[in-house]
Amino acid sequence: MGRAGAVRFAQEGAHVYVTDLSQEAVDGTVGLITDAGGTATGRQLDVTDLDAIKRVIDEIGSEHGVLHVLYNHAGTPGAAGLNAPLDQWDLTVDVNMKSAYYATSYAVDLLRAAEGKGSVIFTASVSALIGSPFSPLYSMAKGGITAMVKALALALAPDGIRCNAICPASVATPMLRVFLDRNNDGLTDEQMREFAKATIPLGRAAEPEEIANVALFLASDESSFVTGVPLPVDGGFTAR
Repeated sequence: MGRAGAVRFAQEGAHVYVTDLSQEAVDGTVGLITDAGGTATGRQLDVTDLDAIKRVIDEIGSEHGVLHVLYNHAGTPGAAGLNAPLDQWDLTVDVNMKSAYYATSYAVDLLRAAEGKGSVIFTASVSALIGSPFSPLYSMAKGGITAMVKALALALAPDGIRCNAICPASVATPMLRVFLDRNNDGLTDEQMREFAKATIPLGRAAEPEEIANVALFLASDESSFVTGVPLPVDGGFTAR
């Protein structure tokens, strides 16, 4: 989803700063953007390292002096069940919530420099809205994001900075298999498609590009009066 969002933003003319835990993933995304004629800067980043996040934000400030869109997308499913090891609890909170909170705080001055066009986008989940019996830790972390988005939207509205969250349901990414395999050992691709068909009213999982299109909307002037919203992008999953 993050890669699809970066590519989509670049297609619209943005210079994209691509960060990822994996340098290989960074290079792959930057390559897709530049091969298509776009521009991007890639930086390997562990979002549990707050100093490293600040260095990237400071670099953006030094080179560009402004940041129009901050897309806080990094996430991890965390441990399943009610007996999560403490290190997994800490990691899930650090990656999903803490990194997004501090990245936003570090970037506020650059977002203000966008002069009323700053947009902060968070990736939450439908598990933040309805709860996941298989992953309480994940639901907690993503639920924290939706609460944080509402608070930040109020706090930053005077600066013209909008804050919203995307809440996907099943998306055809490797993380989907992590969730499904927790209660079903070794699902085949066909079984995963059948699961999506049975649980999503539109009958399938989302494609990453469909999430990227919503992120583009929230980043753009087309959503200029939208802030403080946890937006389900779920094929009707939460409409039931």
